[in-house]
Amino acid sequence: MLQLFSSIKARFTPPPPLPQRAADERTADQRGLPPDDPGIDAVIAACTDWLCAAQDHSASADGGMARDFSLVKGWSTSYPETTGYIIPTMIDLACRQESAALHQRARRLLDWFVAIQFPEGGFQGGRIDSTPRVPVTFNTGQILLGLAAGARQYGDPKYFDAMHRAAAWLRDSLDEDGCWRKHPTPFAKPGEKAYETHVSWGLFAAERVAPGHGYGEAGQRQVAWALTKQQPNGWFASNCLNDPQHPLSHTIGYVLRGVLEGYLLSERPELLAAAMRTANGMLEVIGADGFLAGRLDSQWRPAADYACLTGSAQNAHCLFLLYQLTGEQRYFDAGQRLNRYVRRSIKIDGPKETRGGVKGSFPVDGDYGEYEFLNWAAKFCIDANLLEQDLLKARHA
Repeated sequence: MLQLFSSIKARFTPPPPLPQRAADERTADQRGLPPDDPGIDAVIAACTDWLCAAQDHSASADGGMARDFSLVKGWSTSYPETTGYIIPTMIDLACRQESAALHQRARRLLDWFVAIQFPEGGFQGGRIDSTPRVPVTFNTGQILLGLAAGARQYGDPKYFDAMHRAAAWLRDSLDEDGCWRKHPTPFAKPGEKAYETHVSWGLFAAERVAPGHGYGEAGQRQVAWALTKQQPNGWFASNCLNDPQHPLSHTIGYVLRGVLEGYLLSERPELLAAAMRTANGMLEVIGADGFLAGRLDSQWRPAADYACLTGSAQNAHCLFLLYQLTGEQRYFDAGQRLNRYVRRSIKIDGPKETRGGVKGSFPVDGDYGEYEFLNWAAKFCIDANLLEQDLLKARHA
């Protein structure tokens, strides 16, 4: 009886009140996006500073990058998965700015990965303090992107060794039909994942650094498998963390980028055609103001009333890549609208915890990264804005 009473009490106990800063952010977002676009340069600078703060203030203080800053809980512990693909962005920024400090940050992240890699080559899922601590396909692929970039940029043998061990582990754990099933994450709904084309991108990066080990071929087999999940209208089944019927724009961005990277490595026309099918379906639901619903059903109908800002930035980048590959203006225009929407959501002044941070959702209480500023959202925002900037310069050269 006591257990039943406790269960009933828990069911009807209201959640604790929001901290004031979270409530204030929700109230501000309910008024809508600010009208002004801070601009590409200001947003790149602010997001870069925010990523540096995420590294400096990780609750695990290990050289990795905090997963997020939460308006409810504060800074989180380090998050290997997304820290992995932040490394290429950090190196790109360091090279563009000729910044020794950013190169040092990138190497701290790389050294952290060398220290936490499992002997067989894989990397754990979740935050650094998450349990169970087991090697996971998706996380290893994302970290492989960073290791490949580090090996190419710095030439350090320990980065090459870590890259080869991660890539070989992924290559050798791929099933015969091209799907990874042996090492799923314990932190998402079970099942096949089309968006693991983003893992294949890690193998493509390793192939470019060290060809001749079968890394690229393994990645291409997985992309071919993922395309069996694509509908004629470009939408992908089996393509979400927790709701395959209504995938996040984030995981749509993952699968699209992986297909595009497969094309960039192989120049197989069917991969470009597949990427265009997905992009064309998405174009129909990107608003004039750049709003893209955070979830989309199999007919590309909005299935959420918030924007997943991570997905918006990822898909902007993919659309800019398609513009580069096809010359079709519609891709460039849609990418600009998405980027502008995300930029308007970003503060370029105020406390370091939120200045330059990119929310999981807009409004902030949407169910993706609720009340959180996510490190991967800032990374994808920087990437998309750097590419937009490069394209604008080329158009006006």
